[in-house]
Amino acid sequence: MVARSHPDELRVGLVSISDRASQGTYEDQGIPALEAWLGSALTSPWVTETRLIPDDADGITATLIELVDTMQCDLVLTTGGTGPARRDVTPEATLRAGTKEMPGFGEQMRQISLRFVPTAILSRQVAVIRETADHAALIVNLPGQPKSIKETLEGLRDADGKSIVPGIFAAVPYCVDLIGGPYIETNETVCKAFRPKNAIRAPKSV
Repeated sequence: MVARSHPDELRVGLVSISDRASQGTYEDQGIPALEAWLGSALTSPWVTETRLIPDDADGITATLIELVDTMQCDLVLTTGGTGPARRDVTPEATLRAGTKEMPGFGEQMRQISLRFVPTAILSRQVAVIRETADHAALIVNLPGQPKSIKETLEGLRDADGKSIVPGIFAAVPYCVDLIGGPYIETNETVCKAFRPKNAIRAPKSV
């Protein structure tokens, strides 16, 4: 069991999947983009475990399993490898690591991306729950581009700041609650976490 510095510490696995970035051909942008967004969105404690790996299905599956089973991550976010190209095998590898599929995440990501490009229908992002005897985690495939990562996590707002399309992260804290993970709190100006009223923790008294 991995020790946590705080009872509500969220352990996040970040996996960037790219042949060229993993070989050093170019600098990975996925993990820095994810860390920057989490830093702006989360107000409760969190730590990351990062992996930069090639587009290899067996390697991706093994990495996801290691992050959940060994590193005890509560949430794993992947970036890259979700298109129709021959080397894009992230969704298949993710499904192999999961015990329950969560199709709503992929559906919502495509709805957000379709606001910008018609080729969003080519994306194949999936999300799953991986459960073991004593732990569970949510695993979500995200797009490969930093701009798209931010849009899918955060959603879209109009000029007055009103939500047009909710981002997927709004549902992540309650999902993690339901699978027995830590209580995630967010910066509402970036992403307001949604929970039913009976699932909202009362503010701690000072």
